[in-house]
Amino acid sequence: MDTPHKSPTFSARIAPAPGLDVLSRHEVARLRDASGGGLHELLRRCALAVLTQGSANDDARALLEHYPNFDVQILQQDRGVKLELMNAPAEAFVDGRIIRGVNELLFAVVRDIVYVATQIEAGRFDLSSSPGMTHAVFEILRNARVLRANVDPNLVVCWGGHSILRDEYEYTKKVGYELGLRAFDICTGCGPGAMKGPMKGATIAHAKQRRTKNRYIGITEPGIIAAESPNPIVNNLVIMPDIEKRLEAFVRVAHAIVVFPGGVGTAEEILYLLGILLHPSNRDLPFPLMFTGPAESAAYFEQIDRFLRLALGQDVGARYRIIVGDPRDVAHQVRKGIERVRIHRLDNKDAFFFNWALHIEREFQVPFVPTHEAMAALNLHRSQEPHRLAADLRRAFSGIVAGNVKEDGMRAIEERGPFVIDGDRDIMQALDALLTSFVVQQRMKLPGNDYVPCYRIRATS
Repeated sequence: MDTPHKSPTFSARIAPAPGLDVLSRHEVARLRDASGGGLHELLRRCALAVLTQGSANDDARALLEHYPNFDVQILQQDRGVKLELMNAPAEAFVDGRIIRGVNELLFAVVRDIVYVATQIEAGRFDLSSSPGMTHAVFEILRNARVLRANVDPNLVVCWGGHSILRDEYEYTKKVGYELGLRAFDICTGCGPGAMKGPMKGATIAHAKQRRTKNRYIGITEPGIIAAESPNPIVNNLVIMPDIEKRLEAFVRVAHAIVVFPGGVGTAEEILYLLGILLHPSNRDLPFPLMFTGPAESAAYFEQIDRFLRLALGQDVGARYRIIVGDPRDVAHQVRKGIERVRIHRLDNKDAFFFNWALHIEREFQVPFVPTHEAMAALNLHRSQEPHRLAADLRRAFSGIVAGNVKEDGMRAIEERGPFVIDGDRDIMQALDALLTSFVVQQRMKLPGNDYVPCYRIRATS
């Protein structure tokens, strides 16, 4: 069954894991359609990422090049559907049978791709308005069975880099362990590094507490999943249609957010959330936000803190707390913060499972396509409200993420050179220093991958 390729492969037909609804003939046809308007190539890329979960590669194109003969087809049968995998990575199988967790995530891919495409085609999502986009996020999460009623707030979203130092990774596990001991579930971007560590730590703690039905939620999107394949602990995978809806999903389901050291993707997430929290409508909304890492990471968070205060004003520091080298205190502060969230939502009759009260401006929701022209047009000047500056700073980091690991972004850089990022001189100087530190600390790419910057900083004033 192995193909004459450098990596062992396996072909098989697999039945769906529990939880996948039946598919119509039209949906199956869309998933099999390999034309430009079909869903087959999207299904193929996402399925390959799941089959190589735990991969130590963050190059989306390299994964496809590593398994050029891989394909996946949906088979319509009388009793439902099956997936036919051809030349799939052998690591996803044990003694000829697909690993159960891999099987579950594969059919989660099918579920989300079909659902989003059919809802958009049918006009059921109003993506022209802010409430409509929030409704789309809600519907996708509900369809993925992420939203649970009658459960007290206990979901901690953990952000951080896929390329982090070993001491930082071990620290994320310790924090996850302390959170797990306190019966918190974990949600991350589903990849390696700081996205895997908290889940791994929580798994041990949940086992010690004899806690069952634990949730390890991974939220990703098609442009990033191949570069950050789901880690093996994820038991509930959700593929949002774009990065903006992914970010909104995080902040709508979170009862607290813990941020570990990371690179540009982590900075993007921080700016997204702080831009929302700085809006006057969210001034009194409790939203526990902790930045944390081992003692060795103190300088990293000092630099992040300086950049945020310089760019967005000193008031931004009131929206987060920095805790260094103390996993137990992190969990303690999370517990206290979530209790405030619980009381606030009870008082305001807001749902525990979805943060409806959080006001999110449309500029944080509209998908940003990081072309060279769009990156050059970003308004990175202080002649605007801080939350609007945060929105464009977030887009700048999003563009760098695309240039680093996303297939379209990498191709654009190869064809036209680095993105040009322009703005106020002191902000640009601080941004350049921050990005340079990410490069030096190997936070841009996984170790072993040489990094060539996909950006060029320029100051106009």
